[in-house]
Amino acid sequence: MRARKIGIAGFAALAVLATACAGQDPPPAQPESESPSPRSDTTNTSLQVEEVAGGLEHGWDLGFLPGGEILVTERPARFQLIEDGTVTEVTADLSDVYVTGEGGLMGLVIHPDFAQSREFTTCQTHQEGGQAVDVRLVTWRLAQDNRSATKVEDLLTGLPINESGRHSGCRPTIAPDGALLVGTGDIAEDPAIPQNRRSLGGKVLRIDLDTGEGLPDNPFASSQDPNERRVYTYGHRNVQGVAVRPGTDQVFTTEHGPTGFDEMNRIRPGGNYGWDPSRGGTVDFYDEDVPMTDLERFPDAVRPLWTSGETLTEAPSGAAFLSGEQWGALDGRLAVVALRGQKVVLFELNEAGTEVASIARPTELNDTYGRLRGVRTGPDGALYITTSEGSDDKLLRVTPAGS
Repeated sequence: MRARKIGIAGFAALAVLATACAGQDPPPAQPESESPSPRSDTTNTSLQVEEVAGGLEHGWDLGFLPGGEILVTERPARFQLIEDGTVTEVTADLSDVYVTGEGGLMGLVIHPDFAQSREFTTCQTHQEGGQAVDVRLVTWRLAQDNRSATKVEDLLTGLPINESGRHSGCRPTIAPDGALLVGTGDIAEDPAIPQNRRSLGGKVLRIDLDTGEGLPDNPFASSQDPNERRVYTYGHRNVQGVAVRPGTDQVFTTEHGPTGFDEMNRIRPGGNYGWDPSRGGTVDFYDEDVPMTDLERFPDAVRPLWTSGETLTEAPSGAAFLSGEQWGALDGRLAVVALRGQKVVLFELNEAGTEVASIARPTELNDTYGRLRGVRTGPDGALYITTSEGSDDKLLRVTPAGS
């Protein structure tokens, strides 16, 4: 455990890195001055929690349709449509989803032009003949009556997979410029994957929502390798949440640490986030007794904005911003839901997105609803959260108390 402690010592106080420049090999980012540890937030965080629907099973992600319905992915490979509190299964051929361990039907994004195209994209583990093949992004079209969905295309294939389903990721989010951001897992098997920019595992990808190709202004756009052209950041372990701060291009992710050291990160194009279970290629097994952000091996690695530390495991999952005047003083907080921690953590960020000013943990969601998996901000400004207990899971609607 000594090596992990040394690697984390550099961010006993919060610090971040300046943005990495675009190009085949971005110049090392330089660390900013260290910031004080975040204070406990004394803002009134009283929340009102409403159960929108129950009877779900491992609701992984959710998206909002123009008619007010909510589409939910369930990890055991089902689509559920929620309308006025009623849950209805959407018929779709999901027989090729590899449902094992952490794998299955996972992340979801509704396309910006859904009103015309009826399209949405999911992240899912794929099997053929019962054998794990890969993790992939699949685009679907929802029928006009919302009762069925048909596959349009495999948008992106070849993300690595572990037969156990471990570290499958996989959270997509659409950026303001229309790019599809995808946080992926490193599959906890081949130790070289997180640092290998030609692998799609252990990365944040930035791709075209229509073609699945890397975008021309990506940091490694000049690479001869198509996978490397898709890479936005690398050196990740298991990204679970991706959120874009409203009104900005600031991207934040949440990530599971090995034992403790869960992270919330600001994404810097081209940045290396320092996870290397291969120990620089010196071991051929997945060594989890290494620093989550290895500042000794990678002095220029992007430091996390927040870490749970050595003794606490929160297992952060989805992330979304509170947005709108109805939130009052909480407007602009980054809400992160936790699986093991069974809570919501609210991060107050400075305007530049380089420091965490304060942290709050609302009591209404602390150890009350079990494991919390997905979170998205709805068109009404409320926060919607899925639970992940495995039976009679809920979709929750969270608003400020008294609203």
